[in-house]
Amino acid sequence: MGERVLLDIEDRVATLRLDNPPLNVIDTEMREALARTVGRLAVAEDVHAVVVTGSERAFAAGADVEGLAAMGFEEIWSWNRALQRTFTEVAALPMPVIAAIEGHALGGGLELALCADHRIAGDRASLAQPEVLLGILPGSGGTQRLARLVGPSRTKELLMTGRRVRPDEAAAIGLVDRVVPAGTALQEAQRFARELAAGPQFALQAIKLAVDKGSDGPLEVGLALERSLIAGLFATRDRDAGMRSFLQDGPGKARFGQPPPDASR
Repeated sequence: MGERVLLDIEDRVATLRLDNPPLNVIDTEMREALARTVGRLAVAEDVHAVVVTGSERAFAAGADVEGLAAMGFEEIWSWNRALQRTFTEVAALPMPVIAAIEGHALGGGLELALCADHRIAGDRASLAQPEVLLGILPGSGGTQRLARLVGPSRTKELLMTGRRVRPDEAAAIGLVDRVVPAGTALQEAQRFARELAAGPQFALQAIKLAVDKGSDGPLEVGLALERSLIAGLFATRDRDAGMRSFLQDGPGKARFGQPPPDASR
């Protein structure tokens, strides 16, 4: 039995590939492998951006329905709680996360993609939350993350029909951020990830934290979080590099993550 999740790290970009052919069904082994990998990434100092992908046939085609059909209340309660926790750990990774979607992103597969900060889809991808067709509902973030992304009315329509969404519609409603030719989603996601990874690490993490934690509460709470984050960034090396570069060379020329200049010179 394979590891189910493959990890490659290059140029401060981690590529996490789901590997449960033929359709990357999310079973217990994949969930456990995903949890282990995400736990490693959460503390990886050499990773500044993450790409999550599957195969050209399927990003992930949902949960193992045969396994679900054999579960009762107690079994599904525990299994789903563990999957929710793992997906939440993906969403909580401190660095930017990009989902590269080719083929099917269905059920739990789409819920995993919803945990990413950005979604790039090949133009032949197919996205859906079809759980209603099984007499159930999405249980790993679909009712919550999808509503926050595309709004409650559209979410109800998608969840109540279980219909498949093509990439052009997905982009129009904000379900994906970019549509690219089929077979190029991973390449484009890695290019974008390298661009982000070259940026100021702590500022990127602070932006993610401010948006994710500040958007759902009262405005004054979000503004207080924003104040504390910007003040903290004034203690970072990247803030020094960015402002020094702006004053010396003009905007957009800063190189982040470099050793500090020799103060003795």
